[in-house]
Amino acid sequence: MNPESLNPERETFMTCAELLIRLLRDTYGVDTVFGIPGVHTVELYRGLSGEKNDGESGGIRHVTPRHEQGAGFMADGYARATGKPGVCFIITGPGMTNIATAMGQALADSVPMLVISSVNRRDTLGRGQGRLHELPSQQQLIAGVARFSHTLLDPDGLPEALARAFAVFEGARPGPVHLEIPIDLFDAPITPPRAWQRRRLSPAAPSPAAIEQAAGWLAGASHPLVLLGGGCADAPEAARSLVEALDAPVVTTINAKGLLGRDHPLDLGANASLPAVRELARDADVVLAIGTELGETDYDVVFDDGFTLGGRLIRIDVDPQQLARNRHADLALVADAGLALEALAAHFAGPHRARGGVARAQATREALALARDPAFATYVPLFDTLREVLPEAILVGDSCATTYAANHLVAQPAPRRFFNASTGYGTLGYGLPAAMGASLARPDLPVVALVGDGGVMFTLPELACAVEERLPVVILLWHNQGYEEIRRFMDDAGVTRLGVDIQAPDFLTVAHGFGCLATRVATPAELAHALATRPSDGPLLIEVDAATWADAVAPA
Repeated sequence: MNPESLNPERETFMTCAELLIRLLRDTYGVDTVFGIPGVHTVELYRGLSGEKNDGESGGIRHVTPRHEQGAGFMADGYARATGKPGVCFIITGPGMTNIATAMGQALADSVPMLVISSVNRRDTLGRGQGRLHELPSQQQLIAGVARFSHTLLDPDGLPEALARAFAVFEGARPGPVHLEIPIDLFDAPITPPRAWQRRRLSPAAPSPAAIEQAAGWLAGASHPLVLLGGGCADAPEAARSLVEALDAPVVTTINAKGLLGRDHPLDLGANASLPAVRELARDADVVLAIGTELGETDYDVVFDDGFTLGGRLIRIDVDPQQLARNRHADLALVADAGLALEALAAHFAGPHRARGGVARAQATREALALARDPAFATYVPLFDTLREVLPEAILVGDSCATTYAANHLVAQPAPRRFFNASTGYGTLGYGLPAAMGASLARPDLPVVALVGDGGVMFTLPELACAVEERLPVVILLWHNQGYEEIRRFMDDAGVTRLGVDIQAPDFLTVAHGFGCLATRVATPAELAHALATRPSDGPLLIEVDAATWADAVAPA
């Protein structure tokens, strides 16, 4: 059977729910769905797993989280690790309000996610009759955390609605898309299309004249600087080719880590909030920003508005509205980041003009001195150990101390191997379920969740799902006795601590209760042993007491 099209020769009709499964699986290549079944979504599960209509095995894998927020975070991690949209099946009402937080994080970070939900019968919508799971307008509520939210009122419109969703994922700035289907349509008979071809979109190409102008500005620059964001994640070769031709220092945002490879001499990492990188930005005569929103959580995490650009700014983004936000561009190009990188790199083929970029980047790194910075001293041995034992691992972070440090310290060998919830929306509870989604998407790579004792409590029950699915995720739990980041802000503001010194459970006992292996470590050597002997068929929770670890790694 052609995986690109639907051609159900044997059926003269099927239900709307059955057609949905066929389209997802056979036309769009969806292999995994995250969701919790409910009375309103039972029909979605008819034929979800089973045999294709040509006799070949290959149903869609269904993963059951313990909360719809976990479903959204798992889909997010799956999408970030692969670039393919994560897909969720969600129940009417409370299921949708539960997943809204995860959708908000995905929207902020431009993560492709398809959320398919039920909604009450068409004849009851908006009538306020007290129906099960009823909201005044589920569609309006969710529209604020989605690229768009659509209510299917005619089953014949299903193929078009899915095509619109995948058009967003493939041809625009991605993000969550919500499709709700009234429960009276799930079992409605529909004559399937004889063939439904997937509509392949050509990404938006940059204007040749604008590329010519941008290349001219860059060619004439003596101190260029390049800012690469997560929109460039699928174009690492073009990115390396361009920055090396320009001999320009590069700031790679959190979602662009690994884009240039590990320890590239031009890569300054996600350190735009630190003084040495800010000085470089002020001194640059031309700045090229591609696939980055130039947002606060990438360039100003100290929240002082101190990141300024001294030279002319060239911005390239697939979203024209984004080019009007945050920073005024002297030259703005609407284009796919990868195509723009390739077009610019073609202008600089051949001998490269030396601009001292490597030397400037090296001087900036020496000024940063991250490995010697007292703020990071506790964490350097942690990430050195992770890199030594699991050099290829995907690191997935919650909003927690180890993630904040990793944003500055960690270098990755390839894109899509480092992401977390400290950017954009900045939710808690992300790390564990998102790491599970990444593990499902990339079973060929180790996956480590960086979580804290506060944030992990938001989604700790997902350990049960990790055990059930036998996912070999390492949960590295940094225990600093509550909400350390908020404690620090309260102390700095002269506010008496309240609500931040919270009670934690015995995490090892809780993990064992779920059937999850768990251990405590106090030194880098113990951590290395735990990582090296981790199970291959299930999760491992490693608890690190922050104070004990700090004492162990402190200089003698």
